Amino acid sequence: MAMSGDSQSPRVALFPASFDPITNGHLDLIHRSLGMFDEVVVAVANNVSKAGLFSLDEKLEMLNGVLGATGGVRVASFEGLVVEYARTLGACAIIRGLRAMSDFEYEFEMALMNRHLEPSVEIIFLASSQDYIYVSSSRLKELARFGASVADFVPPLIEDHLKRKISAL
Repeated sequence: MAMSGDSQSPRVALFPASFDPITNGHLDLIHRSLGMFDEVVVAVANNVSKAGLFSLDEKLEMLNGVLGATGGVRVASFEGLVVEYARTLGACAIIRGLRAMSDFEYEFEMALMNRHLEPSVEIIFLASSQDYIYVSSSRLKELARFGASVADFVPPLIEDHLKRKISAL
């Protein structure tokens, strides 16, 4: 693995997701990934067929707000196939988080297809930390819609964005 100061190219990993919104579980995976790679590109998948609560610009604003000062992290967005975006970045790996067996089946099928499309990019599965195994953006949006606190699951900046967005609906 290339380390800072090595003559080798930096090892770049791509962490793609919808981040609607980013959770403490996502942040845990990002910080753990930084221990394995020189740079982690946190990229919002701009999926026009999947309507989220937040716009692409809002997601990027939130990501930059919570990750902007984190060394080794770059925030971006992309359209199209994740492996094509990984190729354009020069990424050697795509990071995927797993919370449960139901995640594994979907992610494993996707990993096999991505491996077929771009064999040089490894797919790295990281098991969710036990504290976040049941946390999902969908579940948090549902809690917020019913007025429950999500403070244990997202940074304060994200909680504020979520409350404002839900109250505007």
